[in-house]
Amino acid sequence: MPRAARTRDNIACLAATSASESSAAVAQQPLAGVAVAAPVGRLGAHAGAAAREREGSGARALASARPRWWGELVVVAFIAVVYDTITNLAPAREALALRHGRSILDFERSLGIAPELTLNRWLSAHHTLGAIASYYYDNAHFVVTLGLLAWLWWKRADIYRPLRNALVAINLLGLLVFWLFPVAPPRMLGAGFSDVVAASHTFGSWHTGSLATDADQLAAMPSLHLAWAAWCGLVVWRLSARRWLRALAFLYPALTTLAVLGTGNHYLLDVLAGIATFAAAVALVALVAARRPRAA
Repeated sequence: MPRAARTRDNIACLAATSASESSAAVAQQPLAGVAVAAPVGRLGAHAGAAAREREGSGARALASARPRWWGELVVVAFIAVVYDTITNLAPAREALALRHGRSILDFERSLGIAPELTLNRWLSAHHTLGAIASYYYDNAHFVVTLGLLAWLWWKRADIYRPLRNALVAINLLGLLVFWLFPVAPPRMLGAGFSDVVAASHTFGSWHTGSLATDADQLAAMPSLHLAWAAWCGLVVWRLSARRWLRALAFLYPALTTLAVLGTGNHYLLDVLAGIATFAAAVALVALVAARRPRAA
């Protein structure tokens, strides 16, 4: 083969080899970019997850911080002042409250759902059971509710605030109805009803002695005994998954219903209104919490 022809072939081979190597380099460049971008992306994801975890930890720490005890006492004092103010108006509104009480009883009887007199007469005829029901009525209302509230404050600060807020809302809603619609309990109507608590002479009774003037005797509607008992049931349900404790969460309001009806302190509609007050308070607190902007 002539020398010139061989030279042209060598030049063509070198050009083809150079073009092939350049193509391979260009093809490898996107892969190299991906190889670099992948670790950077993973690092960014890890950094974002760590930031979210720090934010979550901060939110949990804020939620689990126990409120100062004196602040809780201020809330209790405020509710007590409002209650006392309404109680002081009782003498001027007794006639109106009695009319409301008779109207409620008549309405229940028109519907055929008025068990109050039957339960009251039965309990009055059993002195020992009447005394037990009277002690239960006067004391469980405060001991169980405040005991659970204190336990939440001390041991379960993570769920204390919403449950505390629900209890405060229950009381404020109840006080609002006491103000707008005073209702005398069945024991004040006569008509065959008796005051089982007063007849039992229980210690610390709010129906006799000096304590009688400190209690609002015209606050039958709604039954805060039932509203508080339902709140206690919710607390027990949140605190434990044990079946026997959750059974108590239902049993306690049921026993409270029998106690308030049998002692002549509430109507059946009061009981239903108490449960409705509890449900409204819990829903209100949940709604406010859902609308509240989360901390960044």
